[in-house]
Amino acid sequence: MSNPFQHLAEPLDPAQQDKKFYNLNKLSDSRYARLPFSIRVLLEAAVRNCDEFLVKKQDVENILNWKLTQHDNVEVPFRPARVILQDFTGVPAVVDFAAMRDAVKRLEGDPQSINPVCPVDLVIDHSIQVDFNRRSDSLQKNQDLEFERNRERFEFLKWGSQAFQNMRIIPPGSGIIHQVNLEYLARVVFEQDGYYYPDSLVGTDSHTTMIDGLGVLGWGVGGIEAEAVMLGQPISMVLPEVIGYKLMGNPHPLITSTDIVLTVTKHLRQVGVVGKFVEFFGPGVAQLSIADRATIANMCPEYGATAAFFPVDLVSVQYLQQTGRAEDKVQYIQKYLEAVGLFRDFNNTTQDPDFTQVVELDLSTVVACCSGPKRPQDKVAVSEMKTDFENCLGTKQGFKGFQIPQGHHSDKVKFSYNNAEYELSHGSVVIAAITSCTNTSNPSVMLGAGLLAKKAVEAGLSVKPYIKTSLSPGSGVVTFYLKDSGVLPFLSKLGFDVVGYGCMTCIGNSGPLPDPVVEAITQGDLVAVGVLSGNRNFEGRVHPNTRANYLASPPLVIAYAIAGTIKIDFEKDPLGVNAEGKEIYLRDIWPTRDEIQAVERQYVIPGMFKEVYEKIEKVNESWNNLKAPTDQLYPWDTKSTYIKSPPFFDNLTMELQSPKSITDAYVLLNLGDSVTTDHISPAGNIARNSPAARYLVNRGLTPREFNSYGSRRGNDAVMARGTFANIRLFNKFINKQSPLTIYFPSNETLDIFDAAERYQNEGHNLILLTGKEYGSGSSRDWAAKGPFLQGIKAVLAESYERIHRSNLVGMGIIPLQYLPGESAEALGLSGRERYTIIIPEDLRPGMNVEIKLDTGKSFDAIMRFDTDVELTYYRNGGILNYMIRKMANAS
Repeated sequence: MSNPFQHLAEPLDPAQQDKKFYNLNKLSDSRYARLPFSIRVLLEAAVRNCDEFLVKKQDVENILNWKLTQHDNVEVPFRPARVILQDFTGVPAVVDFAAMRDAVKRLEGDPQSINPVCPVDLVIDHSIQVDFNRRSDSLQKNQDLEFERNRERFEFLKWGSQAFQNMRIIPPGSGIIHQVNLEYLARVVFEQDGYYYPDSLVGTDSHTTMIDGLGVLGWGVGGIEAEAVMLGQPISMVLPEVIGYKLMGNPHPLITSTDIVLTVTKHLRQVGVVGKFVEFFGPGVAQLSIADRATIANMCPEYGATAAFFPVDLVSVQYLQQTGRAEDKVQYIQKYLEAVGLFRDFNNTTQDPDFTQVVELDLSTVVACCSGPKRPQDKVAVSEMKTDFENCLGTKQGFKGFQIPQGHHSDKVKFSYNNAEYELSHGSVVIAAITSCTNTSNPSVMLGAGLLAKKAVEAGLSVKPYIKTSLSPGSGVVTFYLKDSGVLPFLSKLGFDVVGYGCMTCIGNSGPLPDPVVEAITQGDLVAVGVLSGNRNFEGRVHPNTRANYLASPPLVIAYAIAGTIKIDFEKDPLGVNAEGKEIYLRDIWPTRDEIQAVERQYVIPGMFKEVYEKIEKVNESWNNLKAPTDQLYPWDTKSTYIKSPPFFDNLTMELQSPKSITDAYVLLNLGDSVTTDHISPAGNIARNSPAARYLVNRGLTPREFNSYGSRRGNDAVMARGTFANIRLFNKFINKQSPLTIYFPSNETLDIFDAAERYQNEGHNLILLTGKEYGSGSSRDWAAKGPFLQGIKAVLAESYERIHRSNLVGMGIIPLQYLPGESAEALGLSGRERYTIIIPEDLRPGMNVEIKLDTGKSFDAIMRFDTDVELTYYRNGGILNYMIRKMANAS
């Protein structure tokens, strides 16, 4: 069917009649001009894709009337221009695509119908680990080991790039997905099929929002939802409220973008922005570089919003020029965005649109800060870090407590390392990592760290050799300007050698600590500390032996590494004493903003971006030499422990089964608040005494060959066994942190997978009880796939993080939510009851359902299928089942 809005299409340049755009200004003189800029992007996508089938004229009208409809739970479709993946989430996506081709063939359809219809970029950045550090060859050794461990996964991805259209692989060693997206992949404006239109995307990584800092609307989704988008299915979303975040004033010269984003994160968590867009405006935005804006947008998942949008302005255009984008493209990007009303002047208040709510931040009030010890939103001023940590030691176990008895707060443990004697205590820093897309994409903080390192070395300071230091830049460009500016040798002298180009410590790929350090921590039951320039510090994520982890700017990471402890007041306490006995304070070596900007202007230049990215897809010889199968249907190897055909579609038929009530379900786990996807499906090392380890050993592997859970997401047998295997998971049935639960029929304490397997073998249904913010953190689809394979039919929570609820829906697991003001505690639920969830035939979005207990008690809960499309997915047993049936029917 033809587009009913075709009359809006007109040439951008009268001299080029074949290149058009949809002029949205013609839709309405007043409504369009008052829309938030982020909603204008949704509107353009609806207009351009309107076909009266998947996208209707009424959808366009609903978006145009956003001011009236934003509170009404109006469902609208959104078809992003492209999809971006990283390898931890990309491997299971390609596994699903391969299995879907097999399923379509079994249903007598065309397997080739399973193929991306939009551009898909997959960046391999999650596999490399910090196995080697503090040596000049760390980078090469870590990359060699990465290929040794992951060759089979990489061969599989290479097969995928050849077997599927529109799929491009950015090889390992290139950088971190979001920085590569910012510096290279982002189009900002597409010119395709004779039309200009805004770049937009979804990604299978929650920090996809980083690209919002460049004015490209994007956010993280679950892998299964991304797969549907790749196959042409629009995202069905409730038209969001938009919080206008007004930035004013200028930050203090010693404040970094990290300090700003940690302040924003805490503020917006307090405001409450889950499921909403945040759009930044005000004169303070004009003071921020694109790298600063990207840092703020990057941590959008930590403050809970769906997107964190900075509209395109002149600073954005200058960034495109700085990063080596072609001048003709930069010109038509600006011309198009101006013509369609998507170009901003943050100093012009007449351009300020309507917002649902406006909140403000005066940048001059921001102070130097960190976040921790267990959550990104728990901001602590640097001046209060020492006191805050000491308070956390004795506080009851929780987000701000370790419950160390008062008499043990001063415990110390001596140990030997490299023929020298050292001492650890509570608060000792054992990991210091400059890592993560959040900060390594920002030249100001990276050069600031380099200049601080230079001054520290020149002042005679050093870092203790047992502290695991590392530098993992987000792209090769970072190494270029650190090297050219002369600061890289000083970073190396402090132990911050380049160890790899990838996420590394930020996602738990921190590698092993020295054995004597681990033994000392264990012997003294010490609260050891990791300090990283990352975006997440959930329990058990960074390293099993660092119970406290703080997010900090790269310069502060170095400062705490030199100090060797978090228990320092930088104003009063010296960082160290040099060989002459002089006390050196942080203020003595902290670089000024003028110093940093002078170096940045001289060394961060377009030529280095062009040099790095011209060869990015061909420079890795190990990748170039990989041999991959050429079949269009993947030849599964039944002996593989990395790549396995998943069981999701084994019994799929074209006929739909009516939803049934869940009867007499046991509760597998009774959990509390802020259970993260790291708790549900850990990405780090596989413990030697875990069900996953036993599975791998039974297949002939040694512990050295286990690799990580993240690397084995292409094997459902490993991932099901790894579900809820995080050692920091707190299960109320056990009343301690442990990956164990009670199997109620016999009252045995078992590994969670073993209990779930036994329940399934005996034909019992399972549910989960949990608290607020269930599923916060990474957008990993295995946090829904794993529970599905363990037999969990429903989750009953006080609230959900957006992406995880969507993933549960995508796997056919029912997300139930207590009525306002109710909880397990308020209802007197112990979790030892058996639950029957009544599923009526007439299902409606957001309806209440009755839950009956075997005790005779009953109560209602909200069934969090928020749209009619989500109910369609549920009736099909999940979104991928729906897509397979759709593709088989079409062919």
